[in-house]
This record gives sequence, C-alpha cells and structure tokens, in this order.
Amino acid sequence: MAGDWHCCTWGDAISLEYGKALRGHEGSTGRYRVFGSNGPIGWTDQALTQGPGVILGRKGAYRGVEFSRDPFHVIDTAYYVLPRMELDMRWLYYAVKHYRLGEIDDGSPIPSTTRAAVYVQELEIPPLPEQKRIAHILGTLDDKIELNRRMNATLEGISRAIFKSWFVDFDPVRQKAAGKQPVGMEAQTAALFPDSFEDSEIGEVPKGWRVMELGDVLELAYGKALKAEDRRTGGVPVFGSNGEVGLHDQSLVKGPGIVVGRKGNPGVITWASSDFFPIDTTFYVVPKEPCPSLYYLFYALQSHDLGSLGADSAVPGLNRNMAYMSKQCLPPKQLLTVYETLAMPVFTNTHANSQQSRTLAALRDTLLPKLLSGEVRVPEAEEAVEEVSG
Repeated sequence: MAGDWHCCTWGDAISLEYGKALRGHEGSTGRYRVFGSNGPIGWTDQALTQGPGVILGRKGAYRGVEFSRDPFHVIDTAYYVLPRMELDMRWLYYAVKHYRLGEIDDGSPIPSTTRAAVYVQELEIPPLPEQKRIAHILGTLDDKIELNRRMNATLEGISRAIFKSWFVDFDPVRQKAAGKQPVGMEAQTAALFPDSFEDSEIGEVPKGWRVMELGDVLELAYGKALKAEDRRTGGVPVFGSNGEVGLHDQSLVKGPGIVVGRKGNPGVITWASSDFFPIDTTFYVVPKEPCPSLYYLFYALQSHDLGSLGADSAVPGLNRNMAYMSKQCLPPKQLLTVYETLAMPVFTNTHANSQQSRTLAALRDTLLPKLLSGEVRVPEAEEAVEEVSG
C-alpha cells in the first residue's frame, strides 16, 4: 500500500442501501434504468436514487456490480452504495469489483451478500485526486469498449435492416410495382429488382426469384471434437453451439464463416470473422453455387426457426435433414453481389471494433487489481493505456 493511502473497513467507507420492489419494469420504456442482482433488467419513469451510483447484487448465485452515471432504480434483490466519506463514485465501483464484494456469501440456502459480512472487510483508499485518476484510466477503457459495442450495434442494425427491406419485406419491388423509385437507392441497383410479384409455394415472391430448399444453397458441415484440455495457446477462436468458447492454435475452417448450433443450443447462428475451429456441437456453413454469399446466408438463416427442427433425443439438437427442407427465396446473383459489397464493410468494421475491445478489456483486467492495490501507480498505467489506444 502506498504511504498516503488510508486503511479502513467497508463499514467505515460505505452504506449498502436496500433496493425497492417495482412492478412492470420489464416492459416499460421509462427514462431511468432499473437494476437487479444481475444487472440492468428494465426501465421506469421514477428513479430511486441519483447518479452517479454503484449497484451491488444482494441475492442469487451471481451478484453483479454495476455503475450508473444517471439516476436509476434498484429492486429489492440488490443494494445501491452510498459513501460515508468523500469518495469518487467510479473509483468506488472499481473498488467493489476489486474486493469482490459480490462473492461474499453468508452461507444461507439462498446465496446472498449481507451488509454485516461486507462491513467488516478491510480496504485501502487512496487520496481523492488519485481516486479520480484511477477511475479515469479504467473508465476510459470501459467507455471505449462501450462505444465500440454501440457502434457495432448500429452497424449491425443497418445491415440487418437492409437485408429485411430487400429480401424479406421486398420494399424495392413494392415501390416499383407502385410506379415509384425505391427510396434511397441508386438507379443501377434499383434496376436489379423486378416491378411485380408471382405466386410460389411459400406465397408471393418477386418475379423471377427462385424458391429453393436450404439444402440446395448450403451444406451444414459437422464441427470436430476439441476438448478444452486439448486446446493449445493461440489466437484461433473456438466456437460451440452458443458462440465462442475459447482459443486454439489451429483452425478447422478458413474464415469468414457461419457457425450453427447443433447440440445444446440448436439453431443459434454465429458469425466467425477469421479462421476458426467449430467443435462437434456445431455445424459450419459451406455455401453452394446458387448462393455464394455468406453475408446473405447469415441473415437468411436467422429468418428460419432452426431451433425448432430438433433431433429426437434427450439432448436438444438440430436435425440438419429437416433444416435442408426449409424453403428460401433466392434473389439473382447480381443482387447478392451488390448486397455483399454493402454488408462486407459492416462485418469488417464490427470485427475490428470487437478485437480492439478484447485488447482494451484485457488491459483493464490487468490494471484494475494493480491500480486498486497500489502495485502500479497512475503514470505507469497511463503509459500502458496510451500504447494500446494510440
């Protein structure tokens, strides 16, 4: 501990205030965030307390720690933290995480964190100016991670919206059928859409577009067994049925690619931006000649309820033969190419943002215990952040 740091108990430093029960927060569109033991759970029009503030889960197997800049509400499965002395609230958030207050268990049948068990724990508090500098360093990393998340959500939303408009709702075709130019679309692209519909086995589809079975446009290839203990240190993402589950030093499939949950979480669709290793609880997608675009297939597969096409076994599973029989309306290849030119930069940028966020999160997780214990001082941490950010 640095010489000018103050040692005390958590009971000297803070008060853990009980949240208040609240109904209807799940479906509300209010302006204030509602927090429970595991984090954000809804919205309300009336805040319980002002921000900035720290929320600590009180009941449940997982009791999270959250920070809110704005006024917020806490339900009765969580606490909100009030300082008893002058403390920087964001530093306090990182201190609660560092001292793992959410892991303190009172031993009751229902896992819970009691105030009495927390208050006797010791902590070390730096002077307020240093608290603010520590909070700024760690907060800068978290803020950039959150900004990347929001940017990705926006980019993915745009790409998904274009797919839905063109290939699900057929908006350009409807507009041309009404004698209008498709909104916000270049004439060259608009010319690729027909101006009328025709009947098909799945209902009305754009004239000239084919309706095919999924088995004619893609193969669901089996992943390969790779136990956690057999994975070697490397940078290749390993995918299970619910997304990325680890890293390995060798890939099975050249990326980018699509992973489809087969066992356990059937039908979950995940994008792999680089070379990857899908394990044996998954399929990976191999496009066939009628539809070479993985970007189109990623959203097309999400429009099918693959999770309901289960194998007849005790463990939930996807029957790929049933999936192959699902029908898909397929646009002309020229239009697929145009959509791919729009979607590819979105996927590239979201991957870059995600990779940067991983690096930032790793640095944050390394610096947090060292800054909160005084092992690393602020100037050293600032240099590390500048190296990663710059």
